[in-house]
Amino acid sequence: MPKTAKTASAAVKQLANTDRALISARYFKTGPGEYGEGDIFSGLTVPQTRSLAKVFQELPLSELEALLHSPIHEERLLALHILVAQFKKGDQKQIVEFYLKNTTFVNNWDLVDSSAHYLLGPYLENRPRKLLYQLAESKNMWERRIAMIATFHFIRKGDSTDALKIAEKLLSDSHDLMHKAVGWMLREVGKNCGEETLRTFLKKHYSKLPRTTLRYAIEKFPEAERKAWLKGTWCLGRGSNPHGLATTRF
Repeated sequence: MPKTAKTASAAVKQLANTDRALISARYFKTGPGEYGEGDIFSGLTVPQTRSLAKVFQELPLSELEALLHSPIHEERLLALHILVAQFKKGDQKQIVEFYLKNTTFVNNWDLVDSSAHYLLGPYLENRPRKLLYQLAESKNMWERRIAMIATFHFIRKGDSTDALKIAEKLLSDSHDLMHKAVGWMLREVGKNCGEETLRTFLKKHYSKLPRTTLRYAIEKFPEAERKAWLKGTWCLGRGSNPHGLATTRF
């Protein structure tokens, strides 16, 4: 049987699990007015989806587009897993152009997080990164998240420049999912690019930091320092003060 979007969809349906689908629908906020409103789940696990991606890894982009346009969440995730696999050995420019053409269907946080820093990040590593700043200004929240998460590729290589600039642009974003994405990337900046780089950013922008962003960003700090940041004080280092904390407020 030839491998097509239809046979891939049939393979997803064979693995469907109604109970897990209901749990996923709640977890990914598919109710009225929620960020994933109307999304449909089959109830596959991520490992099951990754296994199917190996089976259907040779699907051409025309078939991947049909799969990515599916109303079924796991079918869109399957298409993205395949796209990431093809990116590693295929025409990267064509694949990234395809990805950017179809961001409307990369429409939940797991879909973004499974693709942006595996596709867009590596592609832009040695290219101008203006595109990231354009996406960061998009009215589409998922495109803004793509811009932020794509910088994870650079962060892992010790480069925080674009991550911090985009984080700064997105501090005023109203959506909690963006607060989490920015906080996550800031935490990774501290891990991969130095905690002092992160502290400098936090001190500069403290007054504008959403609480969720701050909590995510300081997650790996020592407990006493985390409490100080949450209270509005900051760490000055060791000395006569046993906790290294100032009483000054931001």
